[in-house]
Amino acid sequence: MRVVIIIQPRERKSCSFKHTLPHHTRPMTSSSLHYNMHLGLLVLFLSLTKSCWCVPQQSCAPGDEFLGRCSNSVHDEKPTCTELNLGYCNDMEYSRTIYPNILGHRSRLEAESGAEYLLLSVIHGLLNGECSPEIRLVGCSVLASPCQDDKMIKPCRSTCEALRKDCIHAFEAIEMAWPYFLDCDRFFASDQEGCFDPLAGMKARQELAMSSLSPEEPSTIIQFTYTSNAQMYSLLKRTAAKCSHISHVYSIGRSSEGRDLLVIEFTNNPGQHELLEPEIKLVGNMHGNEVLGRQLLIYLAQYLCSEYVLGNQRIQTIINTTRIHILVSMNPDGYELAASEVEDSNDPELSNQEGHLLNGWTNGRTNAQNIDLNRNFPDLTSVFYRNRRSRYYRIDHIPIPDAYWFGKVAPETYAVMKWIRSLPFVQSASLHGGELVVSYPFDFSRHPQEERMFSPTPDEQVFKQLARTYADSHATMSNNDTERCGASFYRSRGIINGALWYSFAGGMSDFNYLHTNCLEITVELGCDKFPSEAELYPEWKRNKEALLSFLESVHRGIKGVVKDVDGNGIKGATISVRGIRKDVTSAEDGDYWRLLNPGTHILTVTAKGYSRVSKRVHLPHHMNKAGRVDFVLEKVPVEPDIDDHLFPTVDTWDRFDPYNQFERYSEPDVGEGGIERQEKPWWWNYFSQSGISPPNWLLRNV
Repeated sequence: MRVVIIIQPRERKSCSFKHTLPHHTRPMTSSSLHYNMHLGLLVLFLSLTKSCWCVPQQSCAPGDEFLGRCSNSVHDEKPTCTELNLGYCNDMEYSRTIYPNILGHRSRLEAESGAEYLLLSVIHGLLNGECSPEIRLVGCSVLASPCQDDKMIKPCRSTCEALRKDCIHAFEAIEMAWPYFLDCDRFFASDQEGCFDPLAGMKARQELAMSSLSPEEPSTIIQFTYTSNAQMYSLLKRTAAKCSHISHVYSIGRSSEGRDLLVIEFTNNPGQHELLEPEIKLVGNMHGNEVLGRQLLIYLAQYLCSEYVLGNQRIQTIINTTRIHILVSMNPDGYELAASEVEDSNDPELSNQEGHLLNGWTNGRTNAQNIDLNRNFPDLTSVFYRNRRSRYYRIDHIPIPDAYWFGKVAPETYAVMKWIRSLPFVQSASLHGGELVVSYPFDFSRHPQEERMFSPTPDEQVFKQLARTYADSHATMSNNDTERCGASFYRSRGIINGALWYSFAGGMSDFNYLHTNCLEITVELGCDKFPSEAELYPEWKRNKEALLSFLESVHRGIKGVVKDVDGNGIKGATISVRGIRKDVTSAEDGDYWRLLNPGTHILTVTAKGYSRVSKRVHLPHHMNKAGRVDFVLEKVPVEPDIDDHLFPTVDTWDRFDPYNQFERYSEPDVGEGGIERQEKPWWWNYFSQSGISPPNWLLRNV
């Protein structure tokens, strides 16, 4: 539901109220019903009163009397301090207030009957518990400011500004304007004028609780509960703000229903790629009803930030030497549906009481367009199988066939593809649920009629080592006696080739491998796709070491810089390893990374217009970081590329969305806090998909 409130504070006889309802494309969930119930109360109140969020009828605008601009006094009765007896504000740190208040309410009864007070009574439900009780406490400081010696003490402007910075996104999430009575410039005072901090008591209690922790054993505090989408965004932004020297949040696009696909990054130089620093990504919640990975990544982000600040040497080393990107939820729309189904199943008034364990296994799996995102990527594996017998065919950076763009490409898939192409990722993990195993490419069988057929990549041994890293560091995944949700992975100690498990085309891991340098594994975190809240902490303990070990494992194999004789980096140089028919290419500044297992390897580097250089490299078993191998290439006359003759095609790697059909998914503007957002409003998808033209009054606001 969208609520637009127009306030005309200087008009005595006119005010306006308008609220619009979006068209729902699916049945309302219980969470949306709760939300609409709160808004309904607000709408009903404003409909039955003539105030309509307008200020009380008076000659002065709210607050102007106390700024000395005018007076509403009809008699010379001197304001005096009175007992604070305002229901939702009775837990303030003071006991006396004064009327008229900052908003011009002349009595407790007038304040309680105002729309501002009603909003404070429902704000917790409107914002799904976010910024609570901070919003209420600061709002109460305006409605009932403390009084001393028959004089009002205004709340501090700095407190208001900090609160607005932290909480504006929560109002944006429900498309509601920041409350006018929390106008920091208008109703609050500066420190120089003399003011009080309405949040001081709460902050003091929090500091006292923190001081009770043993100083010899500083620890990270994480709340192991489920988070709504709004709470997830808030946590990520707050975490990045707390650790702004090592963290940064950015959006890679939007979901079908307009929700941000928000990434939090950790590195010692946020926002920039550093020479020779490997980039790694973790993706959660690709299937909306597989939620454990989403929660684990939220906890991981909080843990990395807190432990870095506390001086954890291991975490500091990881962040100082690695650029980590965490996409907590790739499918926030699907999560919204899955979470509401679980919430409904726990409602005693509903007949369907399957609860967490039997959450349909399908509700919320797909995105809002009913597209399975892990079947929606270009099927490059079939292209590889068709051409694998040709000795000249390159299987790295396979272009996306033009035919792919004539199908249905989900906004989430499009955003992730652009993200994958934009950064030199080295390795990746996608977190799922429903089993307890790590699978690795290929996920699509080399024989179309074989549903379960071992289908290795040229990097089979490297992939096995990556999968082993996670499974062996997990508390139970590699155990022979672990319950396996009906499947039998105990013989392989918790890892399996994807196509040998079950075959499917259009998967994200195969796309990463064949279209970029990135090696991605799929981590199935457990049998229960939506475990109960009580299981979140035990699952964090089981997976924490595995997640950290996986981050550390990107420092394996070799890395280096490909340069010309003048020392300039060469972009797009090809690094080949004898015996592994999968090349990697150098990044913008000529740096490269090649994941390899210990042993002796022969590397060859080529680039168009440069000489070919080969080196023999030995990687000992005890190495705990990547070996550095640089290459210097000399310029030579350009020779025709044999691929241009043997494989003439219009498809090239740079050809992405060639008909600009999906570019609207990634038209960014910069929103609050510098986060890139798409410029299309929340209602755009509905009208564009239904073929109905939006009304002019909506278009005027675009």
